[in-house]
Amino acid sequence: MTVTGPDFLALQVRDLDRSAEFYETRLGLRRSSASPPGAVVFDTSPIAFAVREPLPGVELDAASPRPGVGVALWMHADDAQDLHDQLAAAGVAIIAAPLDGPFGRTFSFADPDGYAVTVHDRT
Repeated sequence: MTVTGPDFLALQVRDLDRSAEFYETRLGLRRSSASPPGAVVFDTSPIAFAVREPLPGVELDAASPRPGVGVALWMHADDAQDLHDQLAAAGVAIIAAPLDGPFGRTFSFADPDGYAVTVHDRT
């Protein structure tokens, strides 16, 4: 038996509707046709991405300094600079300003729950 790699990523969030709307309106993700109760799965590839209500025993308000510290969540965009500009104009917290590097144009922002998300545009 061999693990072949990540196959599904989900963020546990405080307000499912608010987070789902954020990822739809700010990043342009589209909902999958099927999601389990308490979750919204997006039609992303090559790995499925979702936001979900916290599992029993998970207290997001106790996360310090923010949920997901130590986990690097990267997403690809066609134009990272344009997405950065749109997010900044909408008042989304930018954690790391755009810069050019081995993954193309790259920047990081905080989602509504404070998760750090890095976006790059190199294919």
